[in-house]
Amino acid sequence: MTVLVVDDDRAIRDAVMRAIKFDGMECEAVATAREALQYINGERGKRPDLVILDLGLPDLDGLEVVRQVRAKGDDLPILVLTARTQISDRVAGLDAGADDYLPKPFALPELLARVRALLRRIQIDATPSGVVPSGEVYQIEDLIVDCGAYRATRSGRHCNLTRTEFSLLEVLAKNSGKVVPRDMLLEKVWGWASPTLSNGLDVYIGYLRKKLEEGGEPRLVQTVRGVGYVLRLEE
Repeated sequence: MTVLVVDDDRAIRDAVMRAIKFDGMECEAVATAREALQYINGERGKRPDLVILDLGLPDLDGLEVVRQVRAKGDDLPILVLTARTQISDRVAGLDAGADDYLPKPFALPELLARVRALLRRIQIDATPSGVVPSGEVYQIEDLIVDCGAYRATRSGRHCNLTRTEFSLLEVLAKNSGKVVPRDMLLEKVWGWASPTLSNGLDVYIGYLRKKLEEGGEPRLVQTVRGVGYVLRLEE
């Protein structure tokens, strides 16, 4: 697996690159958004499997890099690093399409754990949560979730879900009719229950709902306030 580190702070860039290589992964490092996009677009050799991206880049805001990548339908895993620590900043990063968000300063062991968690989700044919495809198919009302084919349809309409969105749906489908606690969703999809990711969960549930309801279908992903989410028609 190859990780691309994008940060204009040389000390941080070098420290992260050393840690990743010591952890057994390949790593490239650049200081600008332009260079990052060249790697992501395959213009500078091997395309990375994951990007660690600082938001405060000199030539282009990191959020714009994320938006450009996602606008192409590219679900390349992106972990955002930033000194911006407000909840609104975290939500903005996740809303732009980042898979994870780690505020500076951070501990290298935590960064590596998050990198490994993201990479596990793409190691086996882009299977959610890094689990071998079960081949299980779940039907909830007019929604069909085919875990083996990594496909979801609603009323016969294909729902074009990202890796993270499908991971969420898979966990909910396997527990349809039961309330899935927020911590369980965070553990299954992101690798652990982190307060940093809590707002991101709500953002991705919003994305999932929008795609499941594009054809005007009734809501299936229900909120149980203070607990979590459940997949069922509203009673």
